[in-house]
Amino acid sequence: MTGGGVRGRVAPEGRRFLRGHKRALGRLAGWSLLESAHTFLGGYGVARALDDGFLAGRTAAGLGWLAAAGAGALLGGWALRGVFAGLADLVEPLRDGLVRRAVRQALDRAVADPAGSGDTGAVSRLTQQTEMARDSFAGLVLTARSFVFTAVGAFLGMAALAPVLLLVVLPPLLLGVAAFLATLRPLAAVQRRSLDTDEALADRVGTLAEGLRDIAACGGQAPAEARVEPLIAAQERLARTLAGWAALRTLALGTAGRLPVIALLAATPWLLGRGITAGTLAGGLTYLVQSLLPALNSLMTAMGSAGTRLLVVLERFSAPVVADPAGHGPVEPDRPPPSPSLTGAAAELRGVTFAYGPGAAPVLDDLDLVVRPGEHLAVVGPSGIGKSTLTALLAGMLSPDAGAVLVAGAAARREPGEGAGGPDPRRTLLPQQAYVFTGTVRENLTHLAAAPGAPGPGEAEVRRAVRALGLEDLVARLGGLDGEVSPRLLSRGESQQLALGAAYLSPAPLLLLDEATCHLDPAAEERAERALADRGGTLVVVAHRVSSAARADRVLVLDGTRAVCGTHEELPARSALYRDLVGRWNEEASCR
Repeated sequence: MTGGGVRGRVAPEGRRFLRGHKRALGRLAGWSLLESAHTFLGGYGVARALDDGFLAGRTAAGLGWLAAAGAGALLGGWALRGVFAGLADLVEPLRDGLVRRAVRQALDRAVADPAGSGDTGAVSRLTQQTEMARDSFAGLVLTARSFVFTAVGAFLGMAALAPVLLLVVLPPLLLGVAAFLATLRPLAAVQRRSLDTDEALADRVGTLAEGLRDIAACGGQAPAEARVEPLIAAQERLARTLAGWAALRTLALGTAGRLPVIALLAATPWLLGRGITAGTLAGGLTYLVQSLLPALNSLMTAMGSAGTRLLVVLERFSAPVVADPAGHGPVEPDRPPPSPSLTGAAAELRGVTFAYGPGAAPVLDDLDLVVRPGEHLAVVGPSGIGKSTLTALLAGMLSPDAGAVLVAGAAARREPGEGAGGPDPRRTLLPQQAYVFTGTVRENLTHLAAAPGAPGPGEAEVRRAVRALGLEDLVARLGGLDGEVSPRLLSRGESQQLALGAAYLSPAPLLLLDEATCHLDPAAEERAERALADRGGTLVVVAHRVSSAARADRVLVLDGTRAVCGTHEELPARSALYRDLVGRWNEEASCR
């Protein structure tokens, strides 16, 4: 789904919302008609007070007309109270609907990615963005309603005094409005990019903050700054662009707010020569200065700030996540099932595109990949580039937006009930946060190999796994294979070692390691990867050290624009990103 498709849904959904609240709109219109009467009396009363009162020598009549104008002001104040009551009936349902949609999106994302960190934007949508939409919508409705009914009263008043006033005032007014409207679309586009960049910057800074101690210990401040600096520079450029459009908007406001007054004053001799009275001119000027132009200024300000902000925020809510019949999260409707693999590949991606939410930039874009049986593949790339997404797709935890993901010749995503009650027979995924539970060491090592109703690995198999991975000291410290494991007493590295032992004993022919060795020292990591590669089957590793990539048969480099796959020796000549990553890894290794 493209950003244009999302934006195209905002307007129809907005119209449906307004049609569903016609009664609240009717109440707003009814109270606002009184505001038109207030505007009409304001200018008309001033004109009559001068022409029929003070300039004609009838002071009492002049005071009477001024009193009528004052009564109109009181009427407008009373109407405004009713306007706010009607506004609440329109604004609060919008906020409630957005909250419900935010909750649905968060739940659908949690179902789609049960092992992920969840929908990190849900809190922002439930709190900041819903309140932003509520306040922006309220301000926009209030000012738009005020301008429309104020303009009706002012134009009727000018027409009642002298229709020629409209010929003088309307052209510069419409010119300013047209210039202002021309700035709205580009301003909204810049605000949208600014919001996206701000979210990306926050995500990048949060990622770096998790490894702040390691960065400081290794003297990696410069590479860390290089990760953040482009986003900061982009945000700075966008801020300058926003300031430029704000300046143009201010110019348009000045045109609409000042030119009509200048035109009326400049045309005064011509109007007086055609019989227009001083009171009529004063009434027209009153309509401009006290009613029409303040309302127009408020409307333009609201549309330029609250309006564009509301549009950007509503795009975040406009397209709910579509769940498949099994409740597995976002899928493309009516997508035909993939044809069986004819290559004999252990895993395959065919033209896979995936994005986290409608309108979001794809994390993987038209990716083709064939992982051969028995192959050891390393996946590398900067943080947030899609490495974990790739392993989640291969694990069947996510569905692609386009293309197909196959494991052992069949769709990666399991059908409802397939393999229920036991480990996945085709693949095993080890995430960075190792799964260790309260139980014996043996149970923690064999839970991925124990199918329901079948005996688990024998004593010899378990001890062979312990020796292969170098877990003898850890197992002995825990009290042997029948010793009790307390997860909270284990270090993160020890938890990963037990999880790697469970993966070794798993009968699944495809092992997926998503930063599953990041808390091990290089020697322990090398021993674990070699043991898992030698156990038979296929190994896909998200690598975070150059040594891990060097051990693999092939390396897949994800760089956000294109994927490059090759051996560790040939990739530096083919991928600038890989050369950069190898250089950084070597620098980090030298500072340890």
